[in-house]
Amino acid sequence: MVQTIQAQNINLNDLIEKFGLERSDDEQFFSEWQDDLPELTDSEKQALDEVKADYLHLSRYPILEPIVKLVVLSPLLKWAGFYRAPFYLTAEKEVEIVSDDEGTLVKGRLDLLVFTPQFWILVIEAKAAKYSLEVGIPQALTYMLGNPNSERPAFGFVTNGIEFRFLKLTKQGTPKYAQSYLFALDSRDDLYTVLRVLKRLGHLVNQ
Repeated sequence: MVQTIQAQNINLNDLIEKFGLERSDDEQFFSEWQDDLPELTDSEKQALDEVKADYLHLSRYPILEPIVKLVVLSPLLKWAGFYRAPFYLTAEKEVEIVSDDEGTLVKGRLDLLVFTPQFWILVIEAKAAKYSLEVGIPQALTYMLGNPNSERPAFGFVTNGIEFRFLKLTKQGTPKYAQSYLFALDSRDDLYTVLRVLKRLGHLVNQ
């Protein structure tokens, strides 16, 4: 009998035990979040400073997931160039993955997806500010495992508005993943780096 799990209930142990996922600690495996990052203009930095100020102002009250998307995520995606060709965005895309022994089916709807007609660029999981990113990482990895293009790496971006982490997953042979450092909105230049990494991932598509 096939066991069905909702993606929001998945954990890292499930992905390791049922799908053979392994974590890579090789720094070269996920160098894209550190190497060849583009510089930002003064106007981009000023705009990011405004995003930080807006979020900190609004955080006097609970920050829910729609506010995270509106105030923080939407500007980042726009300035990273993901609203323009060759990219497209979709939300609430249904994804299913089946374990190798076909004993486990994971179903869910990914939050946001940046893609081109050829392949997925970035799986995005946004959470309310009260949630740790550790809640969203297994869910994002699940959707990345569902990427239909197994020849190219999948990238993920998890945020709760105040914290940010990037993920990379490959599916050739044994599926492997790695994650970036944790970035924080209230750290001096972290938000600048987040946008630089997003731009870098976009540039990879055109190389």
